[in-house]
Amino acid sequence: MKGVNEVKSGCKIRTGVVTSDKMDKSVVVTVERQFAHPIYKKIVKKTKNFMAHDENNECQTGDRVRIQESRPLSARKRWKVIDVLEKAK
Repeated sequence: MKGVNEVKSGCKIRTGVVTSDKMDKSVVVTVERQFAHPIYKKIVKKTKNFMAHDENNECQTGDRVRIQESRPLSARKRWKVIDVLEKAK
């Protein structure tokens, strides 16, 4: 059986910043990615928000966290917080 912080193979993993921690056992994580535009070759930044499950309510706004894809936990939550990489200052 896998532990809480062990990564399941085949699941997507993203790194982002917590933008909201106002819910109980849930956080909103903003993930930013960069890519080159296919025609103009300019570097473009895109952001996406993910709702993630935070079992111990340990994340705060501004923390850098790693999230992992999981089964649906509620209507909008499909990700879990694996670990906190950097605490907010």
